[in-house]
Amino acid sequence: MAQRRQTILGKISALGLLAFLVQSPLGAQSARQLAQNTFPSVVLLVMQDASGQPVSLGSGFFVGDGVIATNLHVVRGASAGRGKLVGQAKTYSIGGVVGVDADADLILLKVSGADAPSLQLGNTNELAVGDIIYAIGNPEGLEGTFSQGIVSGIRSVGTDKLLQITAPISPGSSGGPVINGRGEVVGVAVATFSEGQNLNFAIPASYLAALLKNMGNPRPLSSDKEVQGDRKPFSSIVGEKSTGGVVGVDFKWTGYGYTESYFSFIFRNQLSSAVRDIRYLVVFFGRDGKHGEKPVDYIEAKTCANLVVLPNLAKWQDETANLDASKSYNGQCVKLQVNSSVRSMTRRVEIRVLDFKLAD
Repeated sequence: MAQRRQTILGKISALGLLAFLVQSPLGAQSARQLAQNTFPSVVLLVMQDASGQPVSLGSGFFVGDGVIATNLHVVRGASAGRGKLVGQAKTYSIGGVVGVDADADLILLKVSGADAPSLQLGNTNELAVGDIIYAIGNPEGLEGTFSQGIVSGIRSVGTDKLLQITAPISPGSSGGPVINGRGEVVGVAVATFSEGQNLNFAIPASYLAALLKNMGNPRPLSSDKEVQGDRKPFSSIVGEKSTGGVVGVDFKWTGYGYTESYFSFIFRNQLSSAVRDIRYLVVFFGRDGKHGEKPVDYIEAKTCANLVVLPNLAKWQDETANLDASKSYNGQCVKLQVNSSVRSMTRRVEIRVLDFKLAD
């Protein structure tokens, strides 16, 4: 009887072990193992201008033979640069650019002589809110910083996506890998939102995977139009606050004062987060017989503190805090207005959203 009981317990233990193996993620590693396995692929980047002066510091990681992935904004405006593997003294000169996705703020750099393993990319589609992730980089130049966090949101920016994570990102962390528990890259650290706590963002690895399929021959940093340009990526909504997700539409003249004309329009929020403190320009264009269309006036303004535009909704805007010092801004919310002579000359109006904050 005792022998039979022992046999049954042995089978139960075996079945339990099998169930554990089936349910456990294959290849999962401890945080210590992840750090040890990832550091040999992570680099500290120091970028320089044409005079050899440092212009930026960031992070990157190897994704192929002599190919480093990082953020485009890390190398923006640089003419040269060097990469240094975490924990090593030797540096490697950046030989050129082999791929750029300016919209996604990603760039691939070619270096020679570096013997470093490549990090594997994971499936971003498998990520869900609550998943544990790890961010690796060089914040403020503190080489080889390894931080744990979770995916706290998957945000829409127009038709694109950003990963919101709780692992901290600071200047110098940009371009570093964000990995899952198997050591696979699921994102590229890009920015932190200075107005909130634990609002840090990464570009999904799916954008990097697409870029890797379209690599070309190396070209100099100094001659690459994207590196030397100033086009804002969608990811800068949380760093430099690109504003493609919030637009001003449906401009209307709403009445007259003694010498002024009043107007209103709609803010349409195309993001999955509420927004507030929207700063914008309203530009009035007239027509010139010789030169065609030209601007005749503008108003720079910011929404009142109590105006919040909810996700995927719109809100009428007919009052604002005027930010134009020449128009005697006194901190009060006033009706949107322009001189009546401007109205008579106006043929077209353009609303340009300059900046905003996330409200949740």
